Amino acid sequence: MRKINKIIIHCSATKEGQNFTTDDIDRWHKKRGFAKIGYHFVIYLDGSVHKGRDISEVGAHVQGQNSNSIGICYIGGLDVNGKSKDTRTDAQKTSLVKLVAELKAQFPNTTILGHRDYSPDLNGNGIIEPWEWMKDCPCFDVSKEL
Repeated sequence: MRKINKIIIHCSATKEGQNFTTDDIDRWHKKRGFAKIGYHFVIYLDGSVHKGRDISEVGAHVQGQNSNSIGICYIGGLDVNGKSKDTRTDAQKTSLVKLVAELKAQFPNTTILGHRDYSPDLNGNGIIEPWEWMKDCPCFDVSKEL
């Protein structure tokens, strides 16, 4: 088994209220040259949790962080105009908390951050500030919620 020390939260960067599946993400990721879906779990709008890659497999979700992390993606992340927004439904929020708690029980020494938190610290002050984010994903502050 891989040594897991990070859980990284993502959004699918899809518009609010639009349903997508692990099959859709698998197709998108294959078009980008991945072997298959890069996330280990995907949370649908209704809160159901679906497996992507097996957690025994290295993911493909944050460059330089995949070997020791688990990637979780919720469907959404953009408003109807395509701008970044926390679009999680109540069911998605509940499922995310539950899934993270289950994974933390299995891998107790993990940190939990969002994809944007792995952007480079451009000014070297030890804090990844909003102006430094390479992308807004997952469109909410993971460290405050989880």
